[in-house]
Amino acid sequence: MYLDQLDVERRRAGWELTIAETDWPRTGTLVATEANGTVVGFVHIGPARDGDGDPIVIGELAAIYLLPEAWGSGVGRRLMAAAVNVLRDAGFAEAILWVFEGNERAQRFYEIGGWQLDGVTKDVVIADMPLPEVRYRLVL
Repeated sequence: MYLDQLDVERRRAGWELTIAETDWPRTGTLVATEANGTVVGFVHIGPARDGDGDPIVIGELAAIYLLPEAWGSGVGRRLMAAAVNVLRDAGFAEAILWVFEGNERAQRFYEIGGWQLDGVTKDVVIADMPLPEVRYRLVL
């Protein structure tokens, strides 16, 4: 898969910068851990980065990731609920997120959470390959 070709150290450095630029509660990262402190997932939120909406009123769930062993445990639902609550409390009226087209597991997860496709698509380039994404929207 193309994501497997990503440079881990480059991604780590990028996330360190992203986390350092936190402007809570409008931008931030929530982390899910096991009782022993092991990180099993995270979600990152902030103002929408798309040019077709007002980032003052539209927030974005920019990333949500779980270790595969945490899938189906409820951690993802709790992270999503926490992110939606933070976005709402920060004053956003709506939220968006992007997902790779055809990622049925993720799309089902978002749809169960009330997110709806809004008809907007784009391609992101990873490892020189354009990959289509679809956008979801949630009224907060």
